[in-house]
Amino acid sequence: MEIFLIRVLQFILAISLLVLLHEGGHFFFAKLFGVKVEKFYIFFDYKFSLFKFKPKKSDTEYGIGWIPLGGYCKIAGMIDESFDTEQMKKPAQPWEFRTKPAWQRLLIMIGGVLVNFLLALFIYSMILFYWGDTYIPVRDMSHGMKFNQEAKAYGFRDGDILIGTEKRAFKDFSADLYRDISEARRVDIVRDGKPMSIALPGDINLLGMLKSDPAFVRPLLPAQVDSVMPGTPAAHIGMKAGDRIMALNGKPVDSYNEFIDLLGRRADMMATATTSADSMKARTVTLVYGNDNRTDTVTTQLTADLKLGFTVKSIAGLYKPVNIAYGLMESIPAGVKYGMGVLASYVDDLKYVFSAEGAKSLGGFGAIGSLFPPTWDWYMFWKMTAFLSIILAFMNILPIPALDGGHVLFLLYEMITRRKPSEEFMIRAEYVGFGILILLMVVANLNDILRAIGYL
Repeated sequence: MEIFLIRVLQFILAISLLVLLHEGGHFFFAKLFGVKVEKFYIFFDYKFSLFKFKPKKSDTEYGIGWIPLGGYCKIAGMIDESFDTEQMKKPAQPWEFRTKPAWQRLLIMIGGVLVNFLLALFIYSMILFYWGDTYIPVRDMSHGMKFNQEAKAYGFRDGDILIGTEKRAFKDFSADLYRDISEARRVDIVRDGKPMSIALPGDINLLGMLKSDPAFVRPLLPAQVDSVMPGTPAAHIGMKAGDRIMALNGKPVDSYNEFIDLLGRRADMMATATTSADSMKARTVTLVYGNDNRTDTVTTQLTADLKLGFTVKSIAGLYKPVNIAYGLMESIPAGVKYGMGVLASYVDDLKYVFSAEGAKSLGGFGAIGSLFPPTWDWYMFWKMTAFLSIILAFMNILPIPALDGGHVLFLLYEMITRRKPSEEFMIRAEYVGFGILILLMVVANLNDILRAIGYL
């Protein structure tokens, strides 16, 4: 429950900040050009609000709604999600959006997107300035990688050290490494101390790579015990730090990754168990382990959650990380470059949304919230906030009615043709766009529910 609350708080804080600044972008340009802003709300206030106030001599009511699905800035004389058609029937006033030149209306509409985009670049820059860039180079992972059967069919072998592709060297183990492999025609590796290359088709399905189980590629972790937890099956059979796992149920174990995969098969047995005898059978394993001086073979029972009770060294414990420090002036171009790379990768990955598997991968508020760490970590919080900000900027500029991009599209049409779309057309388009957004939101959040109950 504590983990859930921490993630919820981080999510609400990040979204509140992004919505406040996004709507602030619209507000800034509206006030700059003398357009009246009637309401400025964080979250939606359908029927009632949690808080509201209107300063003296101000045209704007400020408030906090109770539906945490975004926010809005109600601009006078504009057809938006408020669907205030009565206002549009009245004579146009000089302080209204509709009476302003097209270029001013365009800046008002892109104000929110502009703020979110610049905010993301600023946060990335400040992250690099404050924390620097800390990572473990893939080429330094001397134990190499563990590959699944699909990867091995392309020519990879367990233990291969990844160096790079024909386009660039690999940096760290992240989604970018998967993306580079999926698009590569050649991957350079070191195998048994010898440099070599593997030819690839250049169009491996990235979504399939990311969703495969076991993973297409992951850092290989030696099956060597780092510590044994007291009172566990591992402690009971006398396992000690430094011991190596050699086999499980007669199957050789060449890495901790392999050990976890084999335990995963026991989990499948547990899932289909119908009697206590079936459960006990799934929990009973024969283990071969030892060191250079001894080898022990024992039969023991795993815990109810199929754990043996030992740990191995993590990636951070096996390899020394590299840290690159940035001065203030260095961090800005580095942050801009990083943010542009994040945006380019996100845009490139959108093509998978239009596939069946991609549609299943859509996530709603639950999926977004789960991206935040289970403990309060300011580094990860700001990194996730910047990521959400750059996504919010891109999604809002899409040419869909009801989004900023839809209004921008109609304004560009007006500027090119010198003809304004009719108010009736704009209202109908707003309804269509709003319907599309609601549908996407329902699908994304339904996916969250189906994933939670194991149907997706």
